Amino acid sequence: MAGQIIALASLKGGCGKSTLALNLAAGLARSGSVGLVDSDPQGALRHWADWAESAGGEGLPQVLAGGADPVAVIVEAARRHRYVVVDCPPSLDRVVTRRVLRRVDRVLIPVLPSPLDLWACAETVAAVREAREHNPGLRAWLLINQAEPSSALSRAMSRALSSLDVPTLSCAVRRRAAFRTAALEGVSVYQLGARGREAAREIDQVIEEVNRT
Repeated sequence: MAGQIIALASLKGGCGKSTLALNLAAGLARSGSVGLVDSDPQGALRHWADWAESAGGEGLPQVLAGGADPVAVIVEAARRHRYVVVDCPPSLDRVVTRRVLRRVDRVLIPVLPSPLDLWACAETVAAVREAREHNPGLRAWLLINQAEPSSALSRAMSRALSSLDVPTLSCAVRRRAAFRTAALEGVSVYQLGARGREAAREIDQVIEEVNRT
């Protein structure tokens, strides 16, 4: 049976998509094999994996290069793994993102908690809507990323979220030094021990909510 395929997609750069993809894959790997597909031509995950190897880091999910045909790589990964996590390209490769969304089961759209970022993610939501014409079973959620611990979404921002026709996960991922530390050390937050405990807990909450709803 083919594995569950989860994409991280945003046509806006700088939202933490690659960091979330790697740590979600690391969290899912605790309950089954994971293929992590890097379909972003910038190759952030491949660079992370290379850095991990040079730094002596171990235990990261295998990063698979999307190459010229990321959909074929995704399909093959789904045959081999219980889960497949896909890091989609940014706005420079909208065609690739649209092709990927037609093949995956679920998609998370990371969005930073600022009005400009909320408005910018509307284009990604439109891409999801278009993909559902070919992939009607596609499920999608907005995921608030890099939330500040002492701030809350304003009423206006909450209205903007509700107008996008895609539900927002009740859990959010906070801006934490642990995510930057993990990248510097070539590991996931799960491998940081006590330093990454709270960050790992938030990733677990995302996984639990996506699997439950």
